[in-house]
Amino acid sequence: MSGPSKGSDKRFERKFRAGVLGATGMVGQRFVRMLANHPWFELAELAASERSSGKKYGDVVKWHLDSPIPEAARDLLVKELAPNLDCDFVFSALDSSVAGPAEEDFARAGYPVLSNSKNHRMDPDVPLLIPEVNSAHLDAIAVQQKNRGYDGGFIVTNPNCSTAGLVLVLKPLADAFGLEKIFVVTMQAVSGAGYPGVASLDILGNVVPFISGEEEKMEEEPQKLLGKWDGSRFVEAGMGISAHCNRVPVRDGHMECVSLSLKKIASIHEVAEVLRDFAVDDELASLPTAVRNPVVVVEEDNRPQPRRDADAGNGMAAVVGRIRECSLLDVKLTLLSHNLVRGAAGAAVLNAELLAVRGYLQHRVAVPLPVAEPIPR
Repeated sequence: MSGPSKGSDKRFERKFRAGVLGATGMVGQRFVRMLANHPWFELAELAASERSSGKKYGDVVKWHLDSPIPEAARDLLVKELAPNLDCDFVFSALDSSVAGPAEEDFARAGYPVLSNSKNHRMDPDVPLLIPEVNSAHLDAIAVQQKNRGYDGGFIVTNPNCSTAGLVLVLKPLADAFGLEKIFVVTMQAVSGAGYPGVASLDILGNVVPFISGEEEKMEEEPQKLLGKWDGSRFVEAGMGISAHCNRVPVRDGHMECVSLSLKKIASIHEVAEVLRDFAVDDELASLPTAVRNPVVVVEEDNRPQPRRDADAGNGMAAVVGRIRECSLLDVKLTLLSHNLVRGAAGAAVLNAELLAVRGYLQHRVAVPLPVAEPIPR
């Protein structure tokens, strides 16, 4: 995936300048690549830990993607994690150990923060956003700014990598039939653990049936995503969810086996038709990173597969197959999504695009550094 393909869009007079916090990590590198040729956003600033700051990005990053480091980023100086970057907004790919206070510092300083980190996802005034699912939750930004005293800045998060694909598939089913219970078992790629990830002797020829904090996220985040913003707080969807999360020896692409209990009786054909027909409106379809039909239904008995299907829709689609009756609940299916695109960098870029068209992003005026008074002679 090389970035958005709707490059002729001239909707904005000039590009918004984007910064990337945690730019040297796996998700940070995805941000860098996606922003290199973005029609609306210009990669302006990179920030990382103290050991990288003050050096050129190309000299300090251990680049892990298949394509070369974008020229727009190679010679950029990596800055420290301080809210004085010359950009209009920031993407956060920071580790959760530092993301919480750092993102608050940037928001307090007036920067919109598009976060991939877990720290603020469940905050009662922070949108946990999937544009195709709950764009109305952006109304919480005004309450967040009032609650926290932010002047122009705010925090918007995207969900956990496995939650992202799951909820994208659950949304049309919830709207059409209602959802009562969800049982999900994940098979998650090693790239979801960052770099160097899982030790080879732990994962090769093996399955690790535990990912710290993952099951809790998958059971909590869909409640907020599929719930409602009532003007002052988020009201949970109230579904029953049980998750089992496993790490498997796959590079990219999280696969999930899902069983569902529906509120309305529906045939397998009707379920497949609702998923196949799920389409976003014109506003969302016009966003550079979006796809008109974000759920792809495949008919083959042995699909989806990570190696064949993870890049569907430039990595932004969820691929669904094996839709069939469930002897315990109502329906079961298998889904796949790209954990570093739909589940991470691509999700945050799509969120930023929606914020841009709805007027939440503004061009910041750089504050000049004070000039020292000359010493009288």
